[in-house]
Amino acid sequence: MALIWTLLSLGFSLLLTPFLLFVAAIVILASIGKSLGVRRLYVNILLKIFEYGRQHIEIAKNNLRRDSCDNSEDEAACKPVPDSNSNDVKRLGNGQLNGVLANSVISREDMILVPDPVLNYPSHTGAEGRRDAASQSLPRRLSFETLKREFELADCLEYVKTGVEAIIEDQVTLRFEAEELKSWNLLTRTNLGYEFISWRVTVIWMIGFLVRYFFLLPLRVLICFIGVMWLTVCTGIVGYVPDGVFKRWLNRLVSIMCFGVLSSALSAVITYHNPENRPKCGICVANHTSPIDVLVLACDNCYALIGQRHGGFLGILQRALARASPHIWFERSEVKDREAVAKRLREHVSDPNNPPILIFPEGTCINNTSVMQFKKGSFEVGSVIYPVAIKYDPRFGDAFWNSSRFSMLQYLYMMMTSWAIVCDVWYLPPMYQKEGETAIDFANRVKSVIARQGGLVDLMWDGQLKRMKPKKEWKEKQQEEFSKRLKVD
Repeated sequence: MALIWTLLSLGFSLLLTPFLLFVAAIVILASIGKSLGVRRLYVNILLKIFEYGRQHIEIAKNNLRRDSCDNSEDEAACKPVPDSNSNDVKRLGNGQLNGVLANSVISREDMILVPDPVLNYPSHTGAEGRRDAASQSLPRRLSFETLKREFELADCLEYVKTGVEAIIEDQVTLRFEAEELKSWNLLTRTNLGYEFISWRVTVIWMIGFLVRYFFLLPLRVLICFIGVMWLTVCTGIVGYVPDGVFKRWLNRLVSIMCFGVLSSALSAVITYHNPENRPKCGICVANHTSPIDVLVLACDNCYALIGQRHGGFLGILQRALARASPHIWFERSEVKDREAVAKRLREHVSDPNNPPILIFPEGTCINNTSVMQFKKGSFEVGSVIYPVAIKYDPRFGDAFWNSSRFSMLQYLYMMMTSWAIVCDVWYLPPMYQKEGETAIDFANRVKSVIARQGGLVDLMWDGQLKRMKPKKEWKEKQQEEFSKRLKVD
């Protein structure tokens, strides 16, 4: 018996030693900002595997379809289906398919109800459209001759049609669901039962499952634990350094180093574009998909953060970061005090020695297909705004955090059992508020720039609608607009 235990211990040691050496190599390389290109090679191999799986899924589906057609007399159901990569089904943009939302079953051409009734019609979109509509008659206003009759039910059918379309498929709900994929990525949580459609695909899926759960998951958990400990220790040391140029330099070095280690826990492959526009001071605003947005940006630059105090895992990170850098954390009761938030924000950006403060104006996570309403608070400060667009590649893992459905630990578990986190980051030129421009118009202008660069759909809806009911004044504005259409000019 003693011999068996000795052999088992020896075998375990032989397996554990290379594993620990591998982890140490990853941590050391990430700490010094170097890479051997293993992660990018890994991602390229995954793409080839996905394509191989897609081809065999298509073959298996066609075979099944052919067999069913042999026993069917319905000729229409047996017409050939275009391949997902053919020009007939060409993806023109993120979340779009031939100009329509990829997962949309409704084509809205006449009217879409939005918070600002002036923009209900496609011809009046954006700031220019808002000005045009303000100076012209509302579209489809009825003439005096038309109003010689009494009100008819048909006068409101356009609103009824639009309302029914919104009930069937509204713009807001779609933004809080996982982004639809063109082809299966071998993850069971995003498939339609494809893992058993072909024996080749089944073998690939089983191997992938073993790799993700029995190799990548323990490896990533260990790296994450080391990264959090390393961040806590390093920021604690920086906290004892007197304020000055050296502390700011050391804080930047430590921040990028520690977040680089943490990015290894997700096998993150991040591509940064236009580094000449990297934020140096002021306010940096970005679209928001996940808490790891901070991780993605902090691997390339040092930022101060603003937000609500949290407990648990996020609380540990917040307290560690606060030791070394002037972050702004609010208690839940203070967050609603806009004056207090704006005051502390102005104090931060007024000091050129402070790092740029990172803000996500949407206030909630969106599924990386769209950009929703930017809160105007950060645009009232009067500071330079550095827009940043972040776009995740959903083929390797869904980075969206549905906070109403998953806790932070559940979300991290899902990230660590995904293939990888692959994303692009675009640094956009700094923007300034124009003379006479309101904070709302400035926020919308910045939002449209981010949406255009990231290939995202630009929406004016408030992301908080996933937690609250629409505002009463929105309904009243629509009623007022409809009444104007029935008035005599």
